[in-house]
Amino acid sequence: MVQERQQRGEEHTSAVSRYQGPVWPLAVLIWFAFALTQIPVAAAHTATETAGLSPGHGIFLALIGGSVLCGAVGFKRIGRISPTVAIYGAFAGIVVTAFGAILFDGLSPDPTYTARTIPFPRSWYQPLALVAGLLISVLSFIVGWIRWPSRPRYTFLGILMGIWISYPYLVPGPASDSHPLGYALVVGTPFFVGYIIWTDASDVLRAVLRDPVARRFGIGIGIITALFFLTITGFLSFFSEPGGPHETTIVVLPVIYQIVTWPTLEIVLPHIPLFVAVSPGQMILVGSVSVLIGLNAALIARHWRRNERVGMTEGAAGTAAIVGSCTCGCCGPLVAKIAVLAVGPSVAAPLYWVFVDSASPLSVLFIVGSIVLFTGSLIYSIESAQPPNRSTAVGPSD
Repeated sequence: MVQERQQRGEEHTSAVSRYQGPVWPLAVLIWFAFALTQIPVAAAHTATETAGLSPGHGIFLALIGGSVLCGAVGFKRIGRISPTVAIYGAFAGIVVTAFGAILFDGLSPDPTYTARTIPFPRSWYQPLALVAGLLISVLSFIVGWIRWPSRPRYTFLGILMGIWISYPYLVPGPASDSHPLGYALVVGTPFFVGYIIWTDASDVLRAVLRDPVARRFGIGIGIITALFFLTITGFLSFFSEPGGPHETTIVVLPVIYQIVTWPTLEIVLPHIPLFVAVSPGQMILVGSVSVLIGLNAALIARHWRRNERVGMTEGAAGTAAIVGSCTCGCCGPLVAKIAVLAVGPSVAAPLYWVFVDSASPLSVLFIVGSIVLFTGSLIYSIESAQPPNRSTAVGPSD
């Protein structure tokens, strides 16, 4: 009888040890949902729509999400949890962190700056843009010729990004807002990036996306990135704005977004509250960045599942997948608000102007730099993870 009980106990222990389901992420999401239910219902229906909530709640959520993310990665590295559980845990941490950042940004007062707080005169913008664009184009040509002579597509991508930065001053005046070259740059960039990925990484990515866990992780990260990008840049908001309309409003307006003017559909539902602005240019840029980050994330998840030592993949690409959208220049308002809390408005003002001012070449540099970073990290991660004497095909998942 005793031996039979011991045998049953061993079988139960073995079954528990074999289980690698997403227990921790599920527990975190349940706790998060329970915490949301403790917020008073009246909080969403007051005049300010923020009763009971403050930026501190957003910081608290971001800290919890960061702790879950670091814990999942740390326990995976020391072998305390399986790679699959670590993937789900990392995703839960990223989701909570993103919602914390969105809550912080939505509840923090928007800082107001005057022209006197610009770190340097706007007359500097033209030479800075032309020099930066020319320098990027020349360096892309030199590096591409020396490092990748058989892959001229890399050189052309760098030159394309250099033209993007210089464009407002290559076509000066109001004509630049609707010039065909501007639209060609914005529309052509994702197609060219897609061509590079298809040529250099399509076989591996198809195999990676056949892994259901990696595919779900990549899609989830891409969606979270898009939501985070839209809310931080103000194209999506769940908080009522002071002085905004008090009735449902649907209007189409011409808005300059990323070097040219796009027809933008704006929807305001003050009783929810909800504000949405959608334009072709916004969808192209947000979609491109989100897809690139999602592919990087899927590749990381795939390597985790195979327990491969990926070097650069877990460093540069992993960081890009987690905080990639924060590198974009449109996240300047969030950076400025954090700087206001940390060091005061005197230091935050230059950061705000560098990131937000649409005429600043530095803000455009962060946008195009993000696209190049995510494309480069994806290609590099795939090539560096494959031994030189091995096929690029990826084996079956664990």
